[in-house]
Amino acid sequence: MVNREVFGIFLDLSKAQPTILPMLQFKKFNWILGLLMLPFLACDSLDRDESISEGMARVNVFLVDAPAAFDEVWVEVVAVEILPKGGREENESAWLNLPYERNNGKINLLTLTGGNSENLGAIEVPAGEISQIRLILGNDNYIISNGQRLNLTTPSAQQSGLKLKVDKPIQAGVSYDLVIDFDVARSIVRAGNSGQFILRPVLRVVAEALATLEGTVLPLEAGPVSVQAILGQDTVGTFTNENGIFVMRGLREGTYNVLLTPNEDFEPLLLEGLVLTAGETKRLEPEQLIPATEEVEGD
Repeated sequence: MVNREVFGIFLDLSKAQPTILPMLQFKKFNWILGLLMLPFLACDSLDRDESISEGMARVNVFLVDAPAAFDEVWVEVVAVEILPKGGREENESAWLNLPYERNNGKINLLTLTGGNSENLGAIEVPAGEISQIRLILGNDNYIISNGQRLNLTTPSAQQSGLKLKVDKPIQAGVSYDLVIDFDVARSIVRAGNSGQFILRPVLRVVAEALATLEGTVLPLEAGPVSVQAILGQDTVGTFTNENGIFVMRGLREGTYNVLLTPNEDFEPLLLEGLVLTAGETKRLEPEQLIPATEEVEGD
């Protein structure tokens, strides 16, 4: 058995604006948390993968997406690079390069919702610690909105790669999953009245033992439903897929409010008090939204 861990560091490259919520239904969850999972495993308990080279760890890199109001969002991924601890970031030879060569490097980010992810590949990294990663994008980035292609301008400062701090210890013989969460809705900025759009990626790197939230939102006619998990000032989002299913990985441990925002024909719903535990997956019972024309009953 190959042991995998998932760890989390958050980086926001833009300033989030406050959201004004509509009139909502409220549902409270007063669940009592039982045994807590230990966030890290003792070194001796980790199973070794004999296919990994001596003194190395394997890092599997995935890309996932958060919601956006476009038909398609295409980015050109050139590579992911990893900087082991002790390497100098200005020294290009210190970075370990993992090229992405499938689909000519093109990924439609809006297909990476509802638990879907794009496997960017795997690379062996010297045991010790991952200091940083760098996501390198090409220039062929664009959106499709109302059937029209609109090119995305990438600031020159980002063309050398988007650097993200990780600072995660890794052990020899162990396989680790690293997830890059690309928040599309906050990454695409309209440039004034020019009609142009700028790509300023907002990324979240998941590389530690965190929680997963899964659920189903019905009826399907309400979808795709925006799902936002709110913990204090932090918000993580995704969409339901064609079957009404959503999966949110890499959530920090804590008590969340989850906002379900369907299309205009249905009422939004706020779920309060969802307790998530590191290393565990919480599966919610299917949530049934009501049509917008119906009266919302009081408590």
